[in-house]
Amino acid sequence: MFPAHRPRRLRTTAALRRLVSETTVRPRQLVLPMFVKEGASAPVEIKSMPGVLQHTRDSLRKAAVEAVRAGVGGLMLFGVPAERDAVGSGATDPDGILNVALEDLRAELGDDTVLMSDCCLDEFTDHGHCGVLTPTGQVDNDATLEVYGEMAVAQARAGAHVVGPSGMMDGQIGFIRSALDEAGFADTGILAYSAKYASALYGPFRDAVESQLQGDRKTYQQDPANGREALREVELDLAEGADMVMVKPALPYLDVLAEVARLSTVPVAAYQISGEYAMVEAAAANGWIDRRRTVLETLTSIRRAGADIVLTYWAAEAAGWLDRE
Repeated sequence: MFPAHRPRRLRTTAALRRLVSETTVRPRQLVLPMFVKEGASAPVEIKSMPGVLQHTRDSLRKAAVEAVRAGVGGLMLFGVPAERDAVGSGATDPDGILNVALEDLRAELGDDTVLMSDCCLDEFTDHGHCGVLTPTGQVDNDATLEVYGEMAVAQARAGAHVVGPSGMMDGQIGFIRSALDEAGFADTGILAYSAKYASALYGPFRDAVESQLQGDRKTYQQDPANGREALREVELDLAEGADMVMVKPALPYLDVLAEVARLSTVPVAAYQISGEYAMVEAAAANGWIDRRRTVLETLTSIRRAGADIVLTYWAAEAAGWLDRE
């Protein structure tokens, strides 16, 4: 007459639910992506990402200190240069905005956090692609590797603990590892953007870095229809010496994330990207969803799928919520 099993017993009180919770999200597992704009006299809010700023060098330092005090595990830094050219020369310039900002943060924070840097050319090129182009306009994989090697060394020299190659060039992890080692930065880590998809959800990020992209990146980022291909990319990056691997975006690719987590022998990250952020913020602003509950639910789902590390624009705010809970 009655159910033999009653799973609801373990849901009756908040204390019981907390006791048997299978997945946790802690501030130390969150990484905050941040933008610094060359020549900015004041922080500028990114219209498509409410609450996210293009920082000045001064405001970046202050916001970084606040995020670290909130308990976030790391910071991922992106630069927005005042000038761009065909080869992204600002990326390798020691006085380029990303490199001087890395120096600022390393001087301010030392080893109190994990300072990560975007090792890609898209912010620095006048065509918006992640690599240098051939005369016919195609991304030149091997020529781009040479620039990535220089860029990684410049970032390590500026103070990055971890470089994040996000361009999806074949062989980029092995090339960067060799460049770092030869330059004396054997202890600088590599977070490989191993499974980065040609997603429709990058639009707000392109506003954030003032991207000059015309066309798309489908010839080097992954097809959203493919899952096994991601595992091949991860295996190659692991073989080339990746210290961590990442799936990007996060929520539309939780199935891929789960498979990568099963395969990987190193920590796995997932990047909750700008479009994911913007959708939640827009729905919350319209009163359609509870913002805080939704943010925490999305972070929990990414952790449940297998991410050890989550890059999210809510990192600092969520860290405060999680500490209070």
